[in-house]
Amino acid sequence: MPTMLYIHGFLSSPKSAKALATHRWLRYHRPEWRYECPFLSSRPIEARSELEAQVTRLLEEDEDIYLVGSSLGGFWSTYLAERYNLPAVLINPAVSPQRRFTELVGQPLKNYHTGQPFTLTQQDLEELEACDVERLHDTDLYWLLVQTGDETLDYRDAVKKYQGCRQTVETGGNHAFEGYEGWLAEIAAFFEEYSFNKHESASYK
Repeated sequence: MPTMLYIHGFLSSPKSAKALATHRWLRYHRPEWRYECPFLSSRPIEARSELEAQVTRLLEEDEDIYLVGSSLGGFWSTYLAERYNLPAVLINPAVSPQRRFTELVGQPLKNYHTGQPFTLTQQDLEELEACDVERLHDTDLYWLLVQTGDETLDYRDAVKKYQGCRQTVETGGNHAFEGYEGWLAEIAAFFEEYSFNKHESASYK
């Protein structure tokens, strides 16, 4: 059974609009798929550990794992894709977030959904830098979806980072990625094609 692992963004949660839309769509259109969206710690070292443990568990069950990551979730999806050779769809992903987050160190922050307070530290930035993927080993693993109207991140950073990968660049929109739900059928098809090609290739070995 395939598992779609949705990875939410920084200071977000499984209650984000895109996470809920993904779960809802899968229930009706891919009921045989498992959906997982863990609530991740805002502390990078803890988020990485949580995601690695979840992927390891799913791989032990011989699951096909499909990653969908939004914003900082796109950063973590890239880390997991490279480490475990998994396909990933990236929605307005954060590129080298440790650089952008420098101005947030020491500032009072809180989770958008739970209100839980959080303070970013220099150690957190160092952990993000340690997980930052400098070079993609297989561009076929990725599909980048960005909108030029993203008010939080510069979409051009992602276009450059994921050059050679499948890319969809929409004019306008915002950081939440307007019209996301309308892309879910094609996202599912991307993963299904990847799995088909992977299993076909394995059958010839």
